[in-house]
Amino acid sequence: MPELPEVETIKRDLEKKIIGHTIREAAISVPKMVSPKDLPKRLKGFRVLGVSRRAKLLILEGKSDFLLFHLKMTGQIVLRPAQDFSIKDGEARQRRQQKQIIFGGHPIIGLKELPNKYTRAIFCFTNGDILYFNDLRKFGYIKLVSKTEGEKIFGKYGVEPLEKSFTLEHFIELIKKAKTARLKPFLLNQEKISGLGNIYVDEACFLAGVRPMRKANTLTRREQEKLWRAIKTILALSIKHRGTSFNTYIDADGLTGRFWKYRKIYGRRGELCLVCKTPIVYTKLVGRGTHYCPKCQK
Repeated sequence: MPELPEVETIKRDLEKKIIGHTIREAAISVPKMVSPKDLPKRLKGFRVLGVSRRAKLLILEGKSDFLLFHLKMTGQIVLRPAQDFSIKDGEARQRRQQKQIIFGGHPIIGLKELPNKYTRAIFCFTNGDILYFNDLRKFGYIKLVSKTEGEKIFGKYGVEPLEKSFTLEHFIELIKKAKTARLKPFLLNQEKISGLGNIYVDEACFLAGVRPMRKANTLTRREQEKLWRAIKTILALSIKHRGTSFNTYIDADGLTGRFWKYRKIYGRRGELCLVCKTPIVYTKLVGRGTHYCPKCQK
């Protein structure tokens, strides 16, 4: 967390709000999380010409640079709109329109208290909007890179699973090259398929009826096709429901990420499988908590 659907949701929400806006000033409280070190100075006058995503990277596009945000495990983006003021009946009044906060990423308590103790960077736009980068564990990062550097970074990632280039034939070729690699680490490898993380790998394997610890080269052609379709289906479903929210935290436009209600296997350790009523097994695979049904998945 956050994975492809969560970052895609943030991207879609921010592009409605900040394209064409210019950063007036920036403040950094944890220098080790940003690059270059003089980032605040470099960002003065940075005009956002586009918002995009590559794998789990959120990208703000400038004229000659990319501003990259990686949320890692506990990163969070919050955009607080400027407050409106108006004059009514000849009397100056402050009219606080409760514009909805744009929010995405890992849930952190105190969302409405900004900045808070987890705020690592603040970006103020000339129109009064403020973008906050919060990170509980300080694993995330912010980088300003040239467009040439950016393209090199993006080129290290594998195929995007929701793009046309993610064909069944391409997926089968990747599996052939994976040889004896187990399915879960293979699917988590960002150089092969970009954007997949723990939640959606477990869900895709369950939907395809294959165990995440299976060796990739043991999948039949039918299983390969089922897994390929499952990856696309699970990601599309999660994006439709604005990603996965734990508990009741609020994300963009005041909505919760609702995919948590639709999950079939992840986080349901010891509960009964919704299909066959067999208890769901939890184990560790490459250091990641892994869930599967011993009856439905082979």
